[in-house]
Amino acid sequence: MESRPRSRSKMNPPIILLLLFFLLFSILLSVMIGSVRLPFDLTGKILLSHLPFFHIEPAWTQAQETIVWQLRLPRVCLALLVGAMLSSAGVSFQGILRNPLADPYILGISVGAAFGAAASILFFSHTAYMGHFLSRFSLPLFSFLGGLLSLAFVLTLAKHEGQHDRETLILAGVVVQSLIGAFLSFMIAVSGQQMQEIVFWMMGSLANRSWSDVALLVPYFIIGILYLLLQARDLNIISLGERAAMHLGMNVEKKKVGILVMGSLLTSAAVSVVGIIGFVGLIVPHLVRLVVGPDHRVLLPVSTLVGAIFLLWSDTLARTLLASREIPIGVITAFVGAPFFAYLLKRGLRRG
Repeated sequence: MESRPRSRSKMNPPIILLLLFFLLFSILLSVMIGSVRLPFDLTGKILLSHLPFFHIEPAWTQAQETIVWQLRLPRVCLALLVGAMLSSAGVSFQGILRNPLADPYILGISVGAAFGAAASILFFSHTAYMGHFLSRFSLPLFSFLGGLLSLAFVLTLAKHEGQHDRETLILAGVVVQSLIGAFLSFMIAVSGQQMQEIVFWMMGSLANRSWSDVALLVPYFIIGILYLLLQARDLNIISLGERAAMHLGMNVEKKKVGILVMGSLLTSAAVSVVGIIGFVGLIVPHLVRLVVGPDHRVLLPVSTLVGAIFLLWSDTLARTLLASREIPIGVITAFVGAPFFAYLLKRGLRRG
């Protein structure tokens, strides 16, 4: 089997430094931009004033500080976290299934997670005793269970003689999306007062999010990304073929389950907070792979950074393109991702 040139897979410090610089610059610009535009230097000073060892005399109003620190920065941080989680999940899915079209959204895991979140909203009412507390912590759990259920259905439908064919996997994802989507629509129809809140999960939005939402996702992100980084070498081995991996003594099925479950956890946690956002896990890994190569030791961390930046700018466009209203962020990513997915699918069919 042909091997890729190793030079493309080496970590390139200038690329990492450039991405980190662009990430910081994007954060500053995104915090500046909005219905109330703030000067570049003023935004920077407000952000620096909240960091330790920086003592800056306030030259801004309380309203400006509230806009920066309580309204925009939590949303920016949430966009970075969700983008990083979805893109790293996409890398892991594509690597472990050896399918460049595998993605949490396309495989139906996102809609399954949304179904779980909707069930949590419906059965753990905010108005009941301890309802808010239960809903707060049951949401990611129910979302995770829904995502795992969807993943199990897809893999079961697509499996033939121990293998998962690329086109069959995608068709299985479409079937599961349609089936669970029907259950989700039924749940919305009978949800009554919770209808608006459940519809939110189907549209995908970062509006009205706070620091508590960021704090909720941070543990899932840390656990998920650390686990996947530790599996990068094994993902490289599996990409050579399952038979080769077994000859090297790897328990491939056990490894598959672990990585798929962790990718589902990252996706489900993100969906439980911001709703369904598609195609991030498809677009970012492909574009990054063209630049840094297929080595997951490099591909995974770089995709995580690029995914964070991509979703941050998608959200910035979603809230600034129209002056009077906000576009769901899932619409922005779909405008980019759907044509990209069609191109990849067509190219795969021609090769097949």
